Amino acid sequence: VILAILLGSIANMLTLKMGGYIIPPPQGLNTSTPEGLAVAIPLFTPYHYIFPFLAHAIGTFVGAYIAYRWTSSNAWFHANLIGVVVFLGGWKMIDMLPSPLWYNCLDLIVAYFPMVYLAIYSVNNLGVKKTVV
Repeated sequence: VILAILLGSIANMLTLKMGGYIIPPPQGLNTSTPEGLAVAIPLFTPYHYIFPFLAHAIGTFVGAYIAYRWTSSNAWFHANLIGVVVFLGGWKMIDMLPSPLWYNCLDLIVAYFPMVYLAIYSVNNLGVKKTVV
C-alpha cells in the first residue's frame, strides 16, 4: 500500500509537471510555490485545470491499480484505502488553494473513487493477471 501511494504520487507529480509545459501558467507568474500558485489561480482559465484534474485521476488510478493488483488479501480494501488517502489530500488542497467551485466539485466527485473503481475493473475484467507479492 505504501508503494502504491508512492507510485501514485509520482504519477501525479509527473502529470502536473508535463501539464505545465503543455498549458503554461499565465505569463510572468511562478506556480512552483504555494504562494505563487495562490496568486496565479484567479487568472487561470478552465484549460489550466485540465492537468491538475488529470494528475489527481491518474495518480489515484495508478495507486489503486497497484494496490489491488499486488496485494494478496483485502485487495479491494487496499485499493479503496488509496482512494481515501488521495481524496483527503484533494480535500486539503481545496482548503489551501482558492480554486473555483466547479473544479472542486468535478475533482472530488470524479478524480478519486471512480478511478479506484476503474482500476479494480481493469484488473478484474481486462485480462490483467493479478500478481501477488
